[in-house]
Amino acid sequence: MFDFLDQMSYSNLMMIALLLGLSPFLPEPHLFEKLRMLKERKLKKPIDIFDLLMHATPLFLLAIKFTRDWIKA
Repeated sequence: MFDFLDQMSYSNLMMIALLLGLSPFLPEPHLFEKLRMLKERKLKKPIDIFDLLMHATPLFLLAIKFTRDWIKA
C-alpha cells in the first residue's frame, strides 16, 4: 500500500513538505494560519478544511515514511 512512499527519498519528501507546508511565505504560511484557526475553533468552511489537509499532507507522509523505516530497522 505504501510502496510509492518507500520509493521516495527523504530529501524529495522534505522539500515538498517545506514548500507546500510553508507556502505562501508571506504574510503567514497557510499551514500556520489554518492550525491557528483550528485551535481557535474557527475552521468551519470546507475550503479551509481542504486547505489544511492539502498543506499538511506532505508532513503526514514524511511522518509515515519515518515511522515505517524506524519500525523496519
